[in-house]
Amino acid sequence: MEKLVSLYQGKEGRVSTFDIFLAFGYKDHRAFKKVIWANKEEFEKQGKLFESSTKDANSRKKGGQEKSYLLNEEQFTLLVLLAKNTPESVALKMRIVDEFFRMRTTLSRMAATRKGEDWLNTRKDGKQVYFQKTDVIKQFVEYATEQGSKSANMYYTNIATMENKALFILEQKFPDVREFLNIKQLFQVVTADQIIEKALQDGMTQKLHYKEIYQLAKDRVIQFSEIIGKSLVIEMTDKLKELKK
Repeated sequence: MEKLVSLYQGKEGRVSTFDIFLAFGYKDHRAFKKVIWANKEEFEKQGKLFESSTKDANSRKKGGQEKSYLLNEEQFTLLVLLAKNTPESVALKMRIVDEFFRMRTTLSRMAATRKGEDWLNTRKDGKQVYFQKTDVIKQFVEYATEQGSKSANMYYTNIATMENKALFILEQKFPDVREFLNIKQLFQVVTADQIIEKALQDGMTQKLHYKEIYQLAKDRVIQFSEIIGKSLVIEMTDKLKELKK
């Protein structure tokens, strides 16, 4: 079952009004948001009201984009008091309350975990290797530019995305995925950083075309991933299970 409460800005859980308006008995998302508009001052007392754009074929706006509110736990609780009830919404409310509780507990435990000496030392050592890799990527970007690449700067993002997809199963977006890795995963990503660094250096030394060099780095990371196996970066609402082990 897909989680409705998602991590927002790495700090707290939020639920989108677009994901829940039907279960609350509203046929139109706009009508559901009117509950918030009519009580906006009260909602803002519970925290800043963040908005997000969601693709919606029924949207009246150009491009099919619908604005939704991302509610924190207190704002959702207020919405429960103000919005109408249906048999479906009662079950949904209980589910979301449980998800908020689990995420809150998880974030608290994760904060304590990240203060642990072993994790902090591993993360610190990993940052040094990461910065070394970044220096080599900078050289590679210059190399690619000299060979005629018009968007070589994108390799900073492309390499990071390639590495994360090769090593991990990501079921949600993270502001910085490395902040949510366990110690074992931190060691693995350090090794992958070194593999990428070496591949880029080898390719440039052999004077390969920049696209071939990127593919070389990708192939080597995938080979490494096939040896160790991809691991799941646990969704925040499920992280508690791991931390209890």
